[in-house]
Amino acid sequence: MNSFIFFAPMQLTANIQQFIFGATTIQVYVPDAIIMQQWYTHMQQQNANAPSPYWSQVWPAAKALCQFLSNEPHWVNNKTVLELAAGLGLPSMLSAQWAQSIICSDYIPEAVEMMRQSISLMQLKNVEAIVLDWNQLPPTLGTEVLLLSDINYEPAAFANILGVIEQFLQAGTTILLSTPQRLMAKPFIAQLLPYCILQQETIVTDVTPHVVCSIMVLQKTKAPIG
Repeated sequence: MNSFIFFAPMQLTANIQQFIFGATTIQVYVPDAIIMQQWYTHMQQQNANAPSPYWSQVWPAAKALCQFLSNEPHWVNNKTVLELAAGLGLPSMLSAQWAQSIICSDYIPEAVEMMRQSISLMQLKNVEAIVLDWNQLPPTLGTEVLLLSDINYEPAAFANILGVIEQFLQAGTTILLSTPQRLMAKPFIAQLLPYCILQQETIVTDVTPHVVCSIMVLQKTKAPIG
């Protein structure tokens, strides 16, 4: 398996993994899980509040969003696309074949570097990976389509996330949100329903147990979130 190593002094190794959605095959770099844990332990020794490396694996919700996009690419076709909290950026990498331009972002620099390696691997000319914190978004940042995958896993952050969603919706952005059906996230999802113009369920079957994910297409309505 091809791999690369970066990030001294703690070397972080990643392998190329292949994913197939419909007729499309994409390849992304995914960190080695054992090396990733060692790297995280090293980071915690330097900073006890170091964020958990959730970004370092491909979650079922990202696969579900990719399945949705492969079936309905018109949502991103010839559009400017932004993915926030992208992790390894799988939906962005898939969308590259249809979108006009894509920014895939995360607030973790290591995640962004990994996405840049995948962009280079697939020679994607219309995708850029940048460090971006949704709590400090540039006021001029705009996009036609926003991709969000498994971002509602921490109740303490729900209010901030809803504020970000509201900001983009009021700017006329279409939001594609993919989420596993977590009980604790039901209040969060309920606040999005007034904006939901389409909702689908997708079962991700390449994990055990299988994971049921909801895909929501959100657009601006008269009612504010809250």
